[in-house]
Amino acid sequence: MTSLFTPDGRYVPVTVIELGPCVVTQVKSEATDGYDALQLGFGAKKSSRITKPVEGHLKKSGGTFAVLREVPVDGAAEYEIGQTVPLDLFKVGEKVDVVGTTKGRGFAGVTKRHGFHLGRKTHGSKSYRTPGSIGCSAWPAKVIRGKKMPGHYGTQRKSIRNLEIVDIRPDQNLVMIKGAVPGHRNALVMVNKLKF
Repeated sequence: MTSLFTPDGRYVPVTVIELGPCVVTQVKSEATDGYDALQLGFGAKKSSRITKPVEGHLKKSGGTFAVLREVPVDGAAEYEIGQTVPLDLFKVGEKVDVVGTTKGRGFAGVTKRHGFHLGRKTHGSKSYRTPGSIGCSAWPAKVIRGKKMPGHYGTQRKSIRNLEIVDIRPDQNLVMIKGAVPGHRNALVMVNKLKF
């Protein structure tokens, strides 16, 4: 993340996302596959690290990509294999959804994982960060499924909706989006246009 000044003088926190170059590796149509979509390739990968079936699949687009993702589109016939998807799909001020995997935080307690309040710190308290009582009474005499308890925290697929595009730099394939997005630095995210 960083921050920048907008033309109207506002100081805005932004996340810098590299959006491309994304190359069309496969075009799926209603006639052949039952739906319209594009398969996009992003990032570089050694050819020795790619399996023979995937290498044959990517031969038409002429690249070795680290990531392949499928994106639903209207009018997939307008695109060709090997074509680079331009950044002019997005405009400054447009709202987008960003999907990514959150940071992994390992095994976490209820205070960090669910935002529980802390207990008393003084007067002999022995329940400062503990969850407290979790069970039921005589009936149903068990812990209810889905109870908020300590456990594995993070590494979940999350969507952050209605984020505003503040700046676009096509020469560097960079998009500045207002606010934070899920994932660690250099994580892989997907930016989706909103449909109305």
